[in-house]
Amino acid sequence: MALGASHRLQDGIDAVETMTRFALAVLALASGVYTYLGVRSILDGSATAVFFAALIYSSAVSVAIYAFWTYMARFYPHVTGTAGRGAMLGVMALGCAMIIAMSSWLNAAALAGSAALEQHLAETLEDYTTDLDQAHQNALAAQSLLPDIQRTQERFQRLAAQERDTGALTGTTGAGSVVQLLTQMAAQLTELENNIAASRERVSTLFDEGRKHLETMRSLVSAPGVIDPRADQFSAEVVLLSGVITSLEQTSIAPSVKRAADDLSLGFIAPVADGQAADLVTRQDQVMETIRSSVAAQSKVLSQAADEILARKPVAERRFVPLSSAEAVLRYAADFIPSWAGAISIDLLPAVLVFMLSIVHSALRRQEQRLPFAERITAAELLEALDVQRALQSSGVDIDAALAGAEAKEQSNIASFDISGKGPRK
Repeated sequence: MALGASHRLQDGIDAVETMTRFALAVLALASGVYTYLGVRSILDGSATAVFFAALIYSSAVSVAIYAFWTYMARFYPHVTGTAGRGAMLGVMALGCAMIIAMSSWLNAAALAGSAALEQHLAETLEDYTTDLDQAHQNALAAQSLLPDIQRTQERFQRLAAQERDTGALTGTTGAGSVVQLLTQMAAQLTELENNIAASRERVSTLFDEGRKHLETMRSLVSAPGVIDPRADQFSAEVVLLSGVITSLEQTSIAPSVKRAADDLSLGFIAPVADGQAADLVTRQDQVMETIRSSVAAQSKVLSQAADEILARKPVAERRFVPLSSAEAVLRYAADFIPSWAGAISIDLLPAVLVFMLSIVHSALRRQEQRLPFAERITAAELLEALDVQRALQSSGVDIDAALAGAEAKEQSNIASFDISGKGPRK
């Protein structure tokens, strides 16, 4: 049975030898094709130069892969020593690393390059969307001060009207110095209110423009077709959107509010009391001092609110970096594991065939060692032994006597070892 199994294994090895070569050739060719596509995506220059450069490189890769795995399939199964087998495994590991470096990542670029570039554009789109929203919020932050400014302005106008009509503050009707001061403060606040309202329209216009650029960028990411023209147009939209974000950052009215708030108190100039009676002059001075205190308090509140707005984190400057398909596959490798697995498997699948052949050859050697010598000897070895026998007989050597003497000597050696207790030599 051992002889039959040994023959079947040998017949199997002989039968798959042609298939093994064919499989290695097909895998090497497939790897070369995808390597060619990957190389073309990263080379620059004329179309002819790129074509020949990519073709030469991919051809070299195909030949190298086929030669390497052919050598491994031919020699590794027949290396039986531990040191030799370890050295061959080291060579195989080195070769696999070199194949991955020169071919597998380019195969992955060919398989998933377009998808990786689309992901790069999509993530860039999300970043710029966040930047536009942040710039818009920073620009509109000063709008939150508008209700307080409007209330203060209305209160000054109301007090001025009451003082002019009923003398509610000084007890004397008429448009005197108090009415003049209240009207002056109301006018300053009205001017600040108008500036904030005007900035809102500018901010709204810029934000709408930025959203249009984002919509165009979003359509470029999801549109079908070749990725390279879309990526170029996407880069152009990024430049325009960056300009809109910068304009939004510069449109903030917060610095102007800060200066206007400081001017309310620092630039406060109270008119001279114009009452004809001394008692009226005193009352006017008291009311104007009260107005001064109210204006100072309002100025402090507005200044603090403006400082909080100015302390907001500005939008960080962002620069869009276009990537090639190979660079995108490397950067987003974790998101394209199936593509990487397929690209590497094309190059390293022959290692499975090599190990299978090694296992079969090892089993064949073990079975042959258990066979008797008469079953292990080949026809060529038998003919060679007969030739040696005929040569000895023709030279006059008594073969039977020589064999008997050698056998007797062997028996004597065995007996002497047994008597000494050392046992026969191995």
